[in-house]
Amino acid sequence: MGLISFLKNAGASIFGSSEADKAEEAAKIKAHVEQFGLGIEDFKVTVVEDKVTLEGIASSQAEREKVIMAAGNVEGVATVEDLITVEVPEPEAQWHTVEKGDSLSKISKQYYDDYMKYPVIFEANKPMLSDPDKIYPGQVLRIPPLSE
Repeated sequence: MGLISFLKNAGASIFGSSEADKAEEAAKIKAHVEQFGLGIEDFKVTVVEDKVTLEGIASSQAEREKVIMAAGNVEGVATVEDLITVEVPEPEAQWHTVEKGDSLSKISKQYYDDYMKYPVIFEANKPMLSDPDKIYPGQVLRIPPLSE
């Protein structure tokens, strides 16, 4: 739990061009996250300026981290405050912000010392990633421990 930073100007554009009120932004972020079918109960989203606060109960550590990632990888979000609890605590993943020239295999080499472990990263970021070749600079990915 804590505060996770994201690039404010990268990610899914769900707010449109006009300045929406914060309750509407929170509802849009919640709907954006829920479209991925992640397991979280009593899910609440609040927005204050460019900070999103998430509350609820996740079925697993992976689901918790995917909810954070889905909410944070939205254009206009700079930080996500994580107040989500997990039913069965597990080791936390690391976070990686994609840079120009990154690929999942390059990131895999960096974290796992093996280019061929990129499917672990791809699977850990589904359903937000639909293709291992479709990542973009500024996107934040979860890098799970290899035991996951």
